[in-house]
Amino acid sequence: MIGTGYVGLVTGTCFADSGNEVICLDIDQAKVDRLNAGEIPIYEPGLEELVARNRKAGRLTFTTSYEQAIPGAACVFICVGTPQDETGAANLAYVQAAAENMAPYLSAGTIVVCKSTVPVGTNRMVADCISAITDTQFYSASNPEFLKEGAAIDDFTRPDRVVVGVDDQHASERLHELYAPFLRTEKPFLSVGIESAEMIKYVANCMLATKISFINEMANVCEMVGADINDVRKGIGHDSRIGFSFLFPGAGYGGSCFPKDVRALASLAEQHGVPAGLMRTVDEVNTRQKNVIFNKLQDYYGDRLAGRTIAVWGLAFKPRTDDIREAPALTLIQQLLDCGCHVQAHDPVAAENVKSVFGDRINYYSHHYDACENADAVCILTEWNEFRNPDFDYLKAKLRAPVIFDGRNLYSPQRMADMGFHYDGIGLRPRCIIPVE
Repeated sequence: MIGTGYVGLVTGTCFADSGNEVICLDIDQAKVDRLNAGEIPIYEPGLEELVARNRKAGRLTFTTSYEQAIPGAACVFICVGTPQDETGAANLAYVQAAAENMAPYLSAGTIVVCKSTVPVGTNRMVADCISAITDTQFYSASNPEFLKEGAAIDDFTRPDRVVVGVDDQHASERLHELYAPFLRTEKPFLSVGIESAEMIKYVANCMLATKISFINEMANVCEMVGADINDVRKGIGHDSRIGFSFLFPGAGYGGSCFPKDVRALASLAEQHGVPAGLMRTVDEVNTRQKNVIFNKLQDYYGDRLAGRTIAVWGLAFKPRTDDIREAPALTLIQQLLDCGCHVQAHDPVAAENVKSVFGDRINYYSHHYDACENADAVCILTEWNEFRNPDFDYLKAKLRAPVIFDGRNLYSPQRMADMGFHYDGIGLRPRCIIPVE
């Protein structure tokens, strides 16, 4: 495994847990040292215990040495980052570096598998790069990942499907054998062409992102016309052609995949002369949606927002992860600071990462109730379970005023109104409007 981020570390650990000998390689010496010391550099439920068990069994090791990791490997998985460049396209520098560094050490018959999310043509580029350095015979394969942060181990061990892109039947059969322990419930192993496999990952993520941007835009329309997005969502979700998944309105999507992959696919299309209006619009809608909570605060407080103390519940882009990449909470916090507000923030696991962005410009609290002490309002940006059923009487006592702006629609508007809260969600009609003090 080249790369020990979410994909490389989870994939390598799960393969080791199914009986394989796995070496995870990373160029970051500090990260490798932490892993060898039993420390996990990312937050992923269940991963720490799984890594410890397989390290103890001798099936999982970590190194920075290509010379140690590559020779004799049946498969080499490239799991490095592909950050977007200034145009939104995927930056393949780390993929190319991995190909160049592994080439001198490849054994005959090794399958070089690109698991990083990469644009069409990357596997061919990797193969050409390796072939320019070594005459060793090897196979190329694409194996897109479909792991959700916060549920990555379950996604890997109980996949909806496994997709591989190959040119050679031998590579397909070997990869099928590798994945067989995870496909015992008759989930499909799909062997397709390399270019098709590269596209599948992007198309899947872009479809999901499109559904999110669509329902967010519809929620905003609902607010303007007096409709309730929850009623609308139920009305369309029962249509079997549409379904309910990814039809929950919110404050916008974030993370390492959807924003990057939408822009990368749009850039790829435009490079080939295909207009990418839909993908560009999906991205634009999401960017605007990240402003929705701040806009609600402005509408409520008017010119009296500056100087307010605002509590923020949830900093990670989604629950069960400490990942804050493109998290809507970061957008809100920056807007609040820019207009002179004081921010009191809580997240179960992501606070340390946010400190690296905002430092001491905001206050951090280890308990979500404490973040509400004398706050003028609380804004919910991440749907952590501990936020779903709080003690509302205690919350009201903590707050300076009973005001909630809910970016994830966790509560019943009627219940909030009955309890005397000003409650404003996404695509809902505000209830029990409390006069601004």
